[in-house]
Amino acid sequence: MAEEKKNKPFELGVFSALGREGGLTTADIVALALSLVWLALAGAFFTFARFGETQLSFDPLTFILVLLAVVMPVALIWVGASAAKSARIMREESTRLQAAIDAMRHTYIQQQQSAGMGIRPSVEQKLDEIAQAQKQTESVIATFATRRDRGGAAPVAPPPAPVTARGADSDQPSLALGTPAEEMLPPLDTEEFIRALNFPETAEDREGFRALRRALEDRVAAKLVRSAQDVLTLLSQDGIYMDDLRPDRARPEVWRKFAHGERGPAVAALGGVRDRSCLALTAGRMKQDPIFRDAAHHFLRQFDRVLAEFEQTASDQDLADLAETRTSRAFMLLGRVTGMLG
Repeated sequence: MAEEKKNKPFELGVFSALGREGGLTTADIVALALSLVWLALAGAFFTFARFGETQLSFDPLTFILVLLAVVMPVALIWVGASAAKSARIMREESTRLQAAIDAMRHTYIQQQQSAGMGIRPSVEQKLDEIAQAQKQTESVIATFATRRDRGGAAPVAPPPAPVTARGADSDQPSLALGTPAEEMLPPLDTEEFIRALNFPETAEDREGFRALRRALEDRVAAKLVRSAQDVLTLLSQDGIYMDDLRPDRARPEVWRKFAHGERGPAVAALGGVRDRSCLALTAGRMKQDPIFRDAAHHFLRQFDRVLAEFEQTASDQDLADLAETRTSRAFMLLGRVTGMLG
């Protein structure tokens, strides 16, 4: 009974369409007119052709050929009319089903947006935690810069040696004054960079937050991390989360081709996202929301720039690990929607 109720709306739509086709349509009228014209021409031809004959005789072969010559064109005319009617019915049903699917998708988006603060997805909560951690990090960057990898208190730079009348001591090295704090930090290693692009898994993921803080201290990586955070937050508003995507894996050499500037079919394997609903929602957001569109293009530019530098020293395993991060999945999704990946 449940199955019959489920299929009942579709069956009613089909039967109503067939019911509307019960009367004469344009295709029926045209087919009827052509049939009458053909029968009239055939009758006139055989009538005038018989006037010159003095004796009538029945020939089975001639009778069959005449029957085929008269009936076959009429049958073809009505077959064409029937095909035209069927094609029109299928187009109407396809339009009706597409409208129903669009209405269901619109309803789903409204439900996600009206869910409120009480039922917030776990990934959205993670992004809020990341944003809070980022604010705390920006206020203590100087502290991290002096304590990281020092093993003790930060060394205090001695004051410059006074200049005597004879001039400065030639053995005294010159001190670089005004050096930015971020340039004094040790470089961001590959493992920390990849972990930062995947963002912390939970609020207790200390290693994830530590890697995220280190990435935010790096001048180049910080731009990519912030742009990725903006994009992931905007995508979550439409119910699109990177943890739900299962893109096809691309070989490391394809990532290297993209890093070297190749575009089009050669790197199409990077657009491995196959979720049609996510692709449709993202494409619609790109067309309708200029803020999302600007954030997406900014993120793609940052990812392209950072990947070009990362690939120079990364191994194949490093590229494979990078492809599994949430940031890379967002790049695959947006790259395919924008046509960047062919």
